Amino acid sequence: MDTKRRALRAAFPLTIPVMTGYLVLGTAYGILLADKGYGAVWALLTSLLIFAGSMQFVSIGLLTAGFHPLYACAMTLMVNARHLFYGIAMLGRYRGIKKVKPYLIFGLTDETFSIVCTTDPPEGVDRGWFYFFVTLLDQLYWVAGSVLGGLVGGLLPFDTTGMDFALTALFVVIFAGQWQERRNRLPALIGVGGSVLCRMLFGADSFVLPAMACILLLVTLLQKPLAREELP
Repeated sequence: MDTKRRALRAAFPLTIPVMTGYLVLGTAYGILLADKGYGAVWALLTSLLIFAGSMQFVSIGLLTAGFHPLYACAMTLMVNARHLFYGIAMLGRYRGIKKVKPYLIFGLTDETFSIVCTTDPPEGVDRGWFYFFVTLLDQLYWVAGSVLGGLVGGLLPFDTTGMDFALTALFVVIFAGQWQERRNRLPALIGVGGSVLCRMLFGADSFVLPAMACILLLVTLLQKPLAREELP
């Protein structure tokens, strides 16, 4: 119990920025879902079982229109293909973790990845339980926000125009936080530069996968500079 308590105490402060973003973003998702006739129960189930923010926003359109299951699978793969690269990046950090590893894989969102890939557990804190609580807390924030949005959206009328932009806004806030906290900003520059380059080459509809591949290649080639922390 002490092991888990120490891990929870170490993980919670790191997830506070995600909490503020997920509560707002999850509420927006719940409101959008309620606006289409699906209440808080649907928000709860999708947030527990799907737990993929961008794909959950896309799923609202899938639920309200006729779709083929194979089309839904292909759409999910396209929207969340970046997680293939997230998984590759986590091979080292998740190595040796057994009991909670399946949940860590399931719960690896963009924001959780941002914390896990840049943060080591404090001395004396179990690595597996530390990553577990980071992941669990992030999902609980999302579930709470989406259920709240489902309840509020079902009771009060809302103009939902522009609410889906909350996802983009959260990514920008997390990027800004990482930029301020990290002394070595080469990873951020690689991410932005690779994305902009592929956006120019492949267009808005087809740049995500090439951008991820480009970023992965650059990170692999520049491992030594990335591992070296610059002096302030």
